[in-house]
Amino acid sequence: MTDSQSERTTMSHLLFLCTGNYYRSRFAEFYFRHLVKEHQAPWTVDSRGLEPDPYNPGPMANSTRKLCQEMGISTAPDRFPIKLTIEELNKASLVVAVKETEHKPMMLRQFPAWANHIEYWEIHDLDVETPTEMFPQLIREVDQLFHRLTGCSRFCK
Repeated sequence: MTDSQSERTTMSHLLFLCTGNYYRSRFAEFYFRHLVKEHQAPWTVDSRGLEPDPYNPGPMANSTRKLCQEMGISTAPDRFPIKLTIEELNKASLVVAVKETEHKPMMLRQFPAWANHIEYWEIHDLDVETPTEMFPQLIREVDQLFHRLTGCSRFCK
């Protein structure tokens, strides 16, 4: 059995990270879960934050909720952001932090043994890009990751 065949037949766990677990990582989680369900892929997915803001006005950014609704993507479970723990890292088969320049220094401070063992992307937050600019990039990254992990694109059935 090849490595890709093995990945497709064994249930694996993906963990997306960002700073607040409110915007980027939440969308990545919901979108990847949507693809998993649509293609019956053997993956579970969660997201966590390295420094969630306890004063967020709700469980997730309005732009995340709105885009998910427009795309027909479930936003369940509807929960507030959760801070990353070592247990979550140990449970994951793959960890993806959405912005290396922002999250690698945080990982080095909080979980130094893990900092070089996760995959980093470079998806900007609201301080750099609007949701209209950011979401297409994040969708593209998640699509590519899903294809790499399952051998299937969002367009195959």
